[in-house]
Amino acid sequence: MTEKRRILVTAALPYANGPIHLGHMLEYIQTDIWARFQRARGHEVWFAWADDAHGTPIMLQAEKESISPEQLIDRMHAEHLRDFEDFGLSHDNFSSTHTEANQGLVERIWQRLNERGAVRTRTIEQFYDPDRGMFLPDRFIRGNCPRCGAADQYGDSCEVCGATYDPTELVEPRSVISGARPVVRETEHFFVALEDFRDSLAAWVRSGALQDEVANKLEEWFGDRLRDWDVTRDSPYFGFPIPGNPDKYFYVWLDAPVGYLASFAEICQREGLDFEQWMAPDTETEMHHFIGKDIIYFHCLFWPAMLEGAGLRRPTAVHAHGFLTVNGAKMSKSRGTFIKARTWLDHLHPDPLRYYFAAKLGSGLADIDLNLDDFRARVNADLVGKLVNIASRSAGFIHRLGQGRLGPALPDQALYERFINEHQAILAEFESRNYHQAIRRIMALADEANRYIDEHKPWVLAREAGREEEVIAICTQGLNLFRIMMTWLAPVIPATAAAAGRFLDVALDRFDDIDRPLLDHPIRPFEPLLTRVEQTQTDAVLEASRQSLGAPPPAEPASATATATAPEFADEIDFGQFSRVDLRVARIESAETVEGADRLLRLKLDLGGVQREILAGIRGHYEPKDLTGRLTVVVANLAPRKMRFGVSEGMVLAASGEDGRPFLLEPDSGAEPGMRIR
Repeated sequence: MTEKRRILVTAALPYANGPIHLGHMLEYIQTDIWARFQRARGHEVWFAWADDAHGTPIMLQAEKESISPEQLIDRMHAEHLRDFEDFGLSHDNFSSTHTEANQGLVERIWQRLNERGAVRTRTIEQFYDPDRGMFLPDRFIRGNCPRCGAADQYGDSCEVCGATYDPTELVEPRSVISGARPVVRETEHFFVALEDFRDSLAAWVRSGALQDEVANKLEEWFGDRLRDWDVTRDSPYFGFPIPGNPDKYFYVWLDAPVGYLASFAEICQREGLDFEQWMAPDTETEMHHFIGKDIIYFHCLFWPAMLEGAGLRRPTAVHAHGFLTVNGAKMSKSRGTFIKARTWLDHLHPDPLRYYFAAKLGSGLADIDLNLDDFRARVNADLVGKLVNIASRSAGFIHRLGQGRLGPALPDQALYERFINEHQAILAEFESRNYHQAIRRIMALADEANRYIDEHKPWVLAREAGREEEVIAICTQGLNLFRIMMTWLAPVIPATAAAAGRFLDVALDRFDDIDRPLLDHPIRPFEPLLTRVEQTQTDAVLEASRQSLGAPPPAEPASATATATAPEFADEIDFGQFSRVDLRVARIESAETVEGADRLLRLKLDLGGVQREILAGIRGHYEPKDLTGRLTVVVANLAPRKMRFGVSEGMVLAASGEDGRPFLLEPDSGAEPGMRIR
């Protein structure tokens, strides 16, 4: 019997100005599986989270709909909650960051940071929209990249070259809100001095609380000095005002993670738990955050610094995961692959998707692809063809020959023990979030169970007089193996497991009696637990996704080379301008990932005896090993540009479709490095 653990589990907060989509559900399903798994082990688990309800986008969306921000977040909260419940999430509290409980905790943490001397004030320059009379967040400013010149880039980073910069560096900036050219104004802001927490943060990063790849990535931020964190937003803004400063508001990223604790505090009040004991720095309780890899910086530097400054415990672990792609590409509205959770639920049962995600999820940061053809094949083969098939082919004989009662003994105790002997290994895989390995082990056992039934052929024996007890024994064996596997899978496919439990007349949500077989035990008549997923269903999801977003279905091309719509070209240039661009053939000598960068690969190129190093935003679309030796085309006379991860000495050319996936240009065979493209 393992010692009982006390665990608080959280998932990243969904933003309260839009619907839940399958990218969100990847994380929430991963979190829910782990929470259910820990409960099945007998531990005390509380799953608490909330809607992220503050910020400029909320304010502007409410204004657009002519409603108050409170009305908007209340409506979205109800929609989110319905989606989560219908997907079988077992949260104990889903709250909002716009609550008195959260405001009280935010102000408590802020006061303690001030008392510690970790808060600084200084005057900064920031873009201001003169038409709207408001300072502009980075993401509400667009312009030309100051590094590569790419048009229509965000105010903090370029999606073309990967460069990061201050919004005031943008060329030809404009306000996304009004279209006006912003002006620079001074404003006083509050900052949290992260440098004050450098030593403790560095130790925590390497304490085992993070995946190694996350810890390695974070160490890049520990340069000469950790940058102070701006936690202020100016009025107008929807959020909590900073005490004593009515025209200043807390930045949403300060109050959002506090929402984890506020949601849990609501549980504590409801259940009579000691919140202060759970949150004390020396507590034996655990706090586990599940997040996407895009918000590592906030959760693994800002958040632990805030907690330390407030005298509260830091997370036991932060578990980061990759992104979701659909059919091999970024989710796309026009392709119908930007799929809302509700759209999925309108056409398909949630458990098959939960199973498919689990079958692909590991403990690292790799992206997960929902390939709908593979989804149907795997779910139909594993859940329907292997797992449910064991129960369906055994139950009828128990009712027909045994009056609905399992036999008094197992005919193959050794096979039963073979399954039980896998228990600890499967638990270890779930514990470390290697769900795909747990699924692999369970499905290998499902093959053994089906092989046992196939070899003993109860349907043949049932036709022979006097073999009834033998048939009942074989089916008793099969149903007990089914019960073991369904118990392991209950955290993954809870609705199906609950239905299986009703059929077997036993709860399947605990592991403590998994080694005791069901013998001389009544079962109910079998009803289908899951049905096959058909292509018509997944096609309907794609079509509904296109329609719900107002996007027309892609047109059928007239020929193999035709395009559905005419391309839009950039502004016209003359020949003299074009002739200045030096395009050269280059051979990729090596390619490697750039530590800390989600989209960049470091390419070392040979341009006919001239060596260049280029940072290209193609990670996730090409494996580095597949690029070595390949020819491509490079802008050879582009001025080197300094990026956060090094200097890039040129640019490789790529094409991209509306889903944003890049395709490197490659010359015909016979081309040599250094040749000029004319």
